Order: sequence, then structure tokens, then C-alpha cells
Amino acid sequence: MEYVIIGLLSSSILLIIFSFFTRDPYKELKDEFDQFSMQQIQELYQIKKKLKVLEEELLIEDDYFNPGTPVKEGSTPSKEIHAILKNQVWSLAQQGLSIEQISKQSSLRPDEVKNIINEFMYPKS
Repeated sequence: MEYVIIGLLSSSILLIIFSFFTRDPYKELKDEFDQFSMQQIQELYQIKKKLKVLEEELLIEDDYFNPGTPVKEGSTPSKEIHAILKNQVWSLAQQGLSIEQISKQSSLRPDEVKNIINEFMYPKS
């Protein structure tokens, strides 16, 4: 009986010592999950940053995205239309697209498209 108790005690001590030297099987999984989470956060930040830059370049107002407040035909936006967007409108006009098609592609009203085309056709000296 004494030999059994001593044998069990010594084997339990050996198992405890052995457990300190073995690797945690979930540690790698935790590290991979943490790394994946950080990657997702970084990518989301970059996407938000790029979206903000695009919104600033196109000078899109919140009224265009809010379906509850319709944009009036006669109203003019409070900000000027960016030069990149004007060049895009002129390029589409040179390709032969109609004003309505250009309006849909550029998120501008038809009267704004006409004004931009007139600016390029009859530049101010």
C-alpha cells in the first residue's frame, strides 16, 4: 500500500513538472485570432480613411444620401464642384454620352452637368 501511494505521488509530481514544459495548444490559436483581429481593425481604418478622402474629393453632400430630404431642382450646392469631377464630366461628354447619363454617373444634377460642359466649351478669359 505504501508503494502504491509513493508511486502515485511520484508520478503526479512528474506530471506536474512535465506540464510546465509542454506548450499550450490554445496559445497559438489565441495569437492567430489576435493577429487577425488587428488586421481587420487596420483594414477597416484604411477603408474609412479612403472613403473620407473620396467624399472630400467629390464634395458629396449629405442631402444626396438622405432619401428623406429630396434635393430641389433649382437649388445649387453650397460647395463648388471639384475639378476632378468637372474633368470627368467633360471626358464623358466628349465620349458622346447624354446629359442624363453623365448626370447619373457623376451624381450631379443635369443643370450642373450642362454648366460644366458650357464652362469647357466657352472658357472665361
